Amino acid sequence: MIGVIGGYGDVGSHTVLALRRAGHRVRVGGRSASAAADFHARRLPGDERVELRVVDVRDGDSVTAFADGLSALVNCAGPSHLTGPIAADTALRAGVDYVDAAGDDALHTLLDDDRYRHSGRTAVLSAGLRPGLTGLFPRAVARWARAAGMRRPETVTVRTRVLDRFTTTSALEYLHGASAPGPGALAAWRAGAPRPRALTRHRVTGLPFFEGTHTVLPQLSAEDARTARALGVRDGDWLTLVRGEQVLAAFDRVHVLPPDEAAETLCRAAALDLAGRPPAVTLAVVLKAGATTRTAVLHGTGNAQLSGAVAAHTALSVLRGQVPPGRHFAADVLDEEAILAALTDGPAPCARVELLPEGADPFAPDAVAEVGAL
Repeated sequence: MIGVIGGYGDVGSHTVLALRRAGHRVRVGGRSASAAADFHARRLPGDERVELRVVDVRDGDSVTAFADGLSALVNCAGPSHLTGPIAADTALRAGVDYVDAAGDDALHTLLDDDRYRHSGRTAVLSAGLRPGLTGLFPRAVARWARAAGMRRPETVTVRTRVLDRFTTTSALEYLHGASAPGPGALAAWRAGAPRPRALTRHRVTGLPFFEGTHTVLPQLSAEDARTARALGVRDGDWLTLVRGEQVLAAFDRVHVLPPDEAAETLCRAAALDLAGRPPAVTLAVVLKAGATTRTAVLHGTGNAQLSGAVAAHTALSVLRGQVPPGRHFAADVLDEEAILAALTDGPAPCARVELLPEGADPFAPDAVAEVGAL
């Protein structure tokens, strides 16, 4: 049995559904018995292989009781910097493998790798969309490029757009990540190392796969830097594309607001910008080595679906023995092609991938109209 804390929430519900489609028994946990029962009745009516439990992820004794009898525990409750330390430590003491749909570098540092390896247990963090799939997809594109004859890429450019609502939890996760130490906003990967303020914010229009006008926000996260090292690139740009003025304005002012008010501001802004549009995720990766270019684009149905699918696949990979004991980031240990197959195939695909012909770079400067630096 696999336990999912926060299993009736935005990401957790999709994790549970993916695990059930894979045939696993699932224990769904959270603080609200009525919310869990409502989720069960709506999404998995009559499914006797789903067990409901009340659990408070910030209470070690409560998590210990929840973990009893599990093979793996997936934490989809957040924000992860508050829930992850207790959930991960309790799972380890209970002898249960641990997967966190979020979980960043701070949690990774807290977990003792030796304890995990000596106990034969595994913890995998950053097993969602971002971080998670945003580190896995560039590795998958590099793998396809090598298979097609490209030598080690020299440069990578990753463009990410998430058109979706913020939940309170995801907003708090974003705010925590934005304040984390690291190169951060406007930084890029240059000459094999992070370079602060290497890029500028600007606006573009007519960008292939990103219809409309967008504000481009360069940012280099800790996951992006790990990806650059894994690919062995000399230079790399990680660009977030924002369409809609409400979220952009919110990004510029939430850092001066108290956390709860900042989260509420982000939630409201995202809802306004999304109005009338379906949720969507677009990841575009361009790799270059000399005169050779490989471009691939992933189109996803939304943050929750993709994050839930990645978290579920990670838990299944751990149970199958495909991840060694120790504490890891998902992008460092999962099989890239296997996880993309899980996202694009099967009874409930949540993504599709376009691999463009060799040499195609639809994002070349002469193909894009830059409105201006901001």
